[in-house]
Amino acid sequence: MNNAQRAPVGENRNTVERRSRDEAPTENRRAGWVLALGSLGAFVVFLDTTIVNIAFQTISHSFDTTAGHLAWVLNAYSLVFAAMLIPAGRVADRYGRKNIFIVGITGFALMSALCGLAPSAGVLITARALQAVFAALVVPSSLALVLHEFTAARRHVAIGVWGAMAAAAAAVGPTLGALLTEYASWRWIFLVNVPIAVVIVALGRSLLHESRDPGASGLPDPVGALLVAAIPALLSFSIIEGPSRGWSDTWVVMGFVAAALALPVFLWRTSKAARPVMDLALFKERQFSEINAATLLFSTAFFGLLLANLIFLQTEWHYSVLRAALASSAGPIVVTVIARSTTKLATVVGHRRVLFAGAVTWTLGCLGFALFVDSSPHWVTHWLPWTLLTGLGIGLTLPVQSGAAVAKLPPAQFAVGSAINSSFRQLGAVLGVSIFVALLGTSKTGPGVDNFQHIWWVFAVLGLAAGVVQALPRLRSGSAASAP
Repeated sequence: MNNAQRAPVGENRNTVERRSRDEAPTENRRAGWVLALGSLGAFVVFLDTTIVNIAFQTISHSFDTTAGHLAWVLNAYSLVFAAMLIPAGRVADRYGRKNIFIVGITGFALMSALCGLAPSAGVLITARALQAVFAALVVPSSLALVLHEFTAARRHVAIGVWGAMAAAAAAVGPTLGALLTEYASWRWIFLVNVPIAVVIVALGRSLLHESRDPGASGLPDPVGALLVAAIPALLSFSIIEGPSRGWSDTWVVMGFVAAALALPVFLWRTSKAARPVMDLALFKERQFSEINAATLLFSTAFFGLLLANLIFLQTEWHYSVLRAALASSAGPIVVTVIARSTTKLATVVGHRRVLFAGAVTWTLGCLGFALFVDSSPHWVTHWLPWTLLTGLGIGLTLPVQSGAAVAKLPPAQFAVGSAINSSFRQLGAVLGVSIFVALLGTSKTGPGVDNFQHIWWVFAVLGLAAGVVQALPRLRSGSAASAP
């Protein structure tokens, strides 16, 4: 039925059409506000995946603990975040996206306050795990609220903006963390979330409309959710403890074996559960599978390098916390500037080309660190060029992965697809931090430039592998076409 047919008595077609035109800008403005609010929610929770990195050394000294122990301040957040993201999407569908978004932001603020007031490393690690539970509620609910406001034709734009904000948050986290640590205290890295959350909740109550999935019932399989967290946790434990305990240590070996055994159990459980924590059918879509594999590889390299570079500048070049962050800030600036444009570029030339270019650029940057950086501080000639290259690689990769992961999925599966992709990114963060801590601890004489050079080589290879994953389908199809 058209507008004229729906017109009330006494209201002609021209009047109705004029009213519709007047209402369209209002609806567009509303969608823009919801996109801004949802992106801000994603920004603040993804910010906490990296903002702590710059204060790693400071917190370690504050609690007089080891790098291996403190690595769990980073990994506890990433592990729980990854495990809870997918179930959180189902919870939001059932109980209301607005309700869960507000609950998530509120709980995130409360746990952030507990992190900031933590009297010991143990309390901080526990608070970080709880913080991640609420952070996981924010991500799928925020994206679902955004998608609800946009037509199918404009959803890819909304996803691109949302993904770009998430990538920018991870990139700028260390610089913001350094400013807070230098001019206030490392505790303000967490406490700063509280006023931001208050603003989000206040605006969200009035701007957001509630939406639910009428078909959503029950909760995802809790055993599956537990296994999602347990597998990378076991791997992380063995990787971190291997250098100090010895790779043949019983506990280290048991960790690797348990992780290997738990993976097929998870796949079996997921295939049999009435409400599986992860819909394996999504991985039948080749692009979805490829992007998630690339996301895991690149995120491992990205999060590992981010932490490695900040600690190198503080321990080898003896930079202050703030100076180390500023020395690395050129990369995040590049990410912030180009993140939105790269998602548009990917729609024009194809995501594979952009992602492969990002992987190659990243690899060249890592190799530059490995080949040219030594114990003598030469920031302009030996550090800045490679920071710019890795920043360009990040900007070409992380925002595009977020959109490409769900591009071939039905709109109804955008939220769960995005949650799975975000989970792979967080699992990469766990592996990246764990690999860094393990490689840093392999020297018997203590960390040195040689250790960091080995670390840069490893993360160069992982970043390139992420690009190769994207290129293989094209290479295979090209070979098949040229075969006699």
